[in-house]
Amino acid sequence: MTDSIIERTRLLVDVAMGRKPADLVIRNGRWVSVQSGEIIPNTDVAIVGERIAYVGPDASHTLGEHTRLIDAAGRYLTPGLLDGHMHIESGMLTVTEFTRAVIPHGTTAMFVDPHEIANVFGLQGVKLMVDEAAAQPIHVWVQVPSCVPSAPGLETPGASIGPQEVAEAMTWPGIIGLGEVMNFPGVFLGDEKMHAEMTAARTAGKVIGGHYASPDLGLPFHGYAAGGPEDDHEGTRMEDAVARVRQGMKAMLRFGSAWHDVAEGVRAITEMKLDPRRFILCTDDSHSETLVNDGHVNRAVRQAIAHGIPPVIALQMATLNTAEHFGLSREIGMIAPGRYADILLVNDLAEFRPELVIARGKVVAENGALLIELPAFPYPDWATHSVHLGQQLTAADFRLEALPGGRQIANVIGVIENQAPTRRLQMEVEPQNGEIRVDLQRDLAKIALVERHRGTGGVQVGLVHGFGFKAACAIASTVAHDSHHMVVVGTDETHMALAANRLAELGGGQIVVKDGEVIGQVALPIAGLMSNQRAEVVAQQAASVLEGFRACGCTLNNPNMQLSLLALVVIPELRISDLGLVDVTRFEFIPVLEKG
Repeated sequence: MTDSIIERTRLLVDVAMGRKPADLVIRNGRWVSVQSGEIIPNTDVAIVGERIAYVGPDASHTLGEHTRLIDAAGRYLTPGLLDGHMHIESGMLTVTEFTRAVIPHGTTAMFVDPHEIANVFGLQGVKLMVDEAAAQPIHVWVQVPSCVPSAPGLETPGASIGPQEVAEAMTWPGIIGLGEVMNFPGVFLGDEKMHAEMTAARTAGKVIGGHYASPDLGLPFHGYAAGGPEDDHEGTRMEDAVARVRQGMKAMLRFGSAWHDVAEGVRAITEMKLDPRRFILCTDDSHSETLVNDGHVNRAVRQAIAHGIPPVIALQMATLNTAEHFGLSREIGMIAPGRYADILLVNDLAEFRPELVIARGKVVAENGALLIELPAFPYPDWATHSVHLGQQLTAADFRLEALPGGRQIANVIGVIENQAPTRRLQMEVEPQNGEIRVDLQRDLAKIALVERHRGTGGVQVGLVHGFGFKAACAIASTVAHDSHHMVVVGTDETHMALAANRLAELGGGQIVVKDGEVIGQVALPIAGLMSNQRAEVVAQQAASVLEGFRACGCTLNNPNMQLSLLALVVIPELRISDLGLVDVTRFEFIPVLEKG
């Protein structure tokens, strides 16, 4: 290993000095030097192998007979973009197909937390992702999921990961840290498992990811910060970003398909003048349709710039800040000698649509088109058979029994558009023939959580507000963070049973049933979470699900992302699990119905 590093550095020196030729030279670019905060015109970059050897005003001394020349023609040269926190599975794609989708948008490194597949398959699912990540032409580092299950005692996952598994995975190549610590009460209450996992990460010298999904910035937040998480992406307000930075954490500002937190978060920089080097841009969850049609990290960069962040600062937040946070600034995050040659040619920083993408010294995309082939990654049979309902479901399984007596109060999950948190609503309901029915006039639909890992046949039924359904319909999904049972919403019990049974036959995914017919579906046979098809194919299928939502009367932006989080029992205020309705502010079960 030492010999190979010596050989590499000597070669870089030889090229920089002009003793050996470069493989690739970019001429006449405007160098966005995120490390110094400058934009430097008339800059050349010389590349040998996968790395940068020289950055300066004239690289003619590095030219050889076989050196490839690229004329930047005054375009900006920026570092490749880094996604500091994300979940591959949210794109409904494999690692390979996610990579295929994001390279043309300028993403050259990702820090992924595969806790979705971990909740289905445990550590062997994580290893599957690590192995596929290693085969990619860009950098994909993996964080070991910390909360499988996300909230012990409140849900039943398909598998579990504890301190012993975390310690084992920390020894694997490609592991960069501990995934988001979602069990934040476990941290500030001194839970032994959570602290043991964080200790395993510290002992291995790895970064501990955070997830403090509470608006309470009092003692619980201070206790969480004292426990060791080093970043957090769950803040939705300016004060959340400020609190995290002041407590020594990095504030990760999300701009994915449904979580739009950049505008509020950057106010800590634009209005309160906090140091932007403590802020990182990330996507968290990006839908395949978003990736194909709009972009990835470059969307977050555009959003930051649109809300007053100077372009160089916005780029720092998506490159150097992220690299330094993970201890990788010797390798990535800037255009500088010795670093990987991950370089974008961009005509307009505010629009930020890369015209040329170079990753590890190779031109990999141009004008939105991928120029390289990606190797196929075979998935084993066990990974493609994960939906086990245990029985054929009927309309009766989705019946919500009323309490004895007349009018009663229902605890209802209230969806908040473009945000991960929900509201705990209390609505007066009146039984009909001994059960509580949907009420389209008040936007009151049913939600059910169907157990799908062990085939128990269990179904938990509750109520939800905010989807705006206007027709007899149902939507079912095996993408149901984090336990990934099957979540079903609908206005008609027969439709809900039909959607659930059809989705089980499909092997997982998302499906929309309206007026007795399937009108939209995306098949996700890998863990019930991912497709092995191309991103554009998955995007088209996923678009049919979104169109199905709209046909049912829903006008939410990306409602399937909202649906996928309604079982996530670590984000306030109200969620549903396979064990019941959960008040996340108190981490306890509450009844769906109460006496009025």
